[in-house]
Amino acid sequence: MSPVLRVWWEDWADRALPLPAYATAGAAGADIRANLLPEDRATGVTLDPFQRRVVPTGFRIAIPVGFEVQIRPRSGLALGHGISLPNTPGTIDSDYRGPLGVALINLGTAPYTIQHGDRIAQMIVAPVVQAVLVVVAALDETARGEGGFGSTGRA
Repeated sequence: MSPVLRVWWEDWADRALPLPAYATAGAAGADIRANLLPEDRATGVTLDPFQRRVVPTGFRIAIPVGFEVQIRPRSGLALGHGISLPNTPGTIDSDYRGPLGVALINLGTAPYTIQHGDRIAQMIVAPVVQAVLVVVAALDETARGEGGFGSTGRA
């Protein structure tokens, strides 16, 4: 059974834009669009190289307990223009009810303008397991041991 996310539009949002949607039957992520503030819709918002900005989506969501929403970059924007998320993946917890904004960063060499309605990220709905942490006197041994960054192959 698929989890149901309840969506609430912001008063200022352009409701003619589609809600997040899966582009294909096999897509894991639903595309999220920029739903810019009315004063930014005609010109878009520009990200200069290495600038970060939260881009509004125009909605809020209620995520069922036991799930999270992960916000991830779109590969075409990342490869073509260097547009990514500075905290990828971003996590939205089931108890958050604030506006859904997407933190973007321009890692490219040229300014990039996000237009009203552009697909800017994708969201993945995933189950959450909360662990119980227990303090112990020692940890069990493994073949890898303390080998960290790059220890299992070419770094």
